[in-house]
Amino acid sequence: MVIGKLGVVDVLLNYSIKKKDFNMQCMIPKKGFLGLDPNDAVAYKDAKVVIIPFGLENSVTYGGGTAKGPEAIIHASHEVELFDEHLWCEPFREIGIVTLDEPKIERAIPDALQQLENIVEQVLDDKKFPFVFGGEHSITIGAIRPFLKKYDNIIMLHFDAHADLRNGYQGQHYSHASAIRRCLDHEKLEVVSVGIRNVSREEIPFIEENRHRIHIYWGKDKKSWDIKQIVSHLKNRPIYLTFDVDGFDSSVMPATGTPEPGGLFWEDAIEIITAASKIGTIVGADINELAPIPHLHSCDFLVAKLAYKIISFIK
Repeated sequence: MVIGKLGVVDVLLNYSIKKKDFNMQCMIPKKGFLGLDPNDAVAYKDAKVVIIPFGLENSVTYGGGTAKGPEAIIHASHEVELFDEHLWCEPFREIGIVTLDEPKIERAIPDALQQLENIVEQVLDDKKFPFVFGGEHSITIGAIRPFLKKYDNIIMLHFDAHADLRNGYQGQHYSHASAIRRCLDHEKLEVVSVGIRNVSREEIPFIEENRHRIHIYWGKDKKSWDIKQIVSHLKNRPIYLTFDVDGFDSSVMPATGTPEPGGLFWEDAIEIITAASKIGTIVGADINELAPIPHLHSCDFLVAKLAYKIISFIK
């Protein structure tokens, strides 16, 4: 695919998109994801991937700071090398990426989720790949709803330390601890959850009653994982990828509200995502629960590089 370059007119005309009674304003490329030079950037109409910053922070229950996650990811991405040593190219040149300005997020979670759903739906209607940077994990139901409308056989690939299958938590129906449960309220959805190592007793009955559509690969079994088995559920299906960064081991990802030991390392995650992209089609994604720690750049950079890797694997 040949991507058109941005000229002065493009900068003036293509960075404000009014659709469905709300505005989507694009960042100047240099300030957006990857910090692209205008000569390397594309207009919205030519982009395949649209980054949607959405720093919702409303139901966090331990450490805070996820509201600053999107900004930290985008800032760190300016230091990510654009050449991929595995693909032996600069993937962004073939894909085309733009970054939306973060909207003023509604205060109530249901309203915020509807707001995010509207944005994602518009991006999807424009035949582009929506990639949401959270924010807490409760964002995922808002982000995935348009995909549930579009695809009958969509499946979720879920990286996390927690099952997130509570039916509400501390009085909040759309809690970050209920992120996947709310998605599974849609009965046609299946989920493959990877790296889980923290589950509550109240979640077990729901897991046992829904084994036909909940496939959990526990962190305790990581040494014996069969990658082919993990991704077998995804074969020839559209995949929505949600990555809670506490899925990473707490030694490499302390910058999250609920860091957990016994988690994934970089190679674990990339191997699974690579295999998933070969057997199915990643159609949308979100990364969530980064709570930046001042002066600890490694965590922000890890998430930024992960986002670029995921983008590199889309078809």
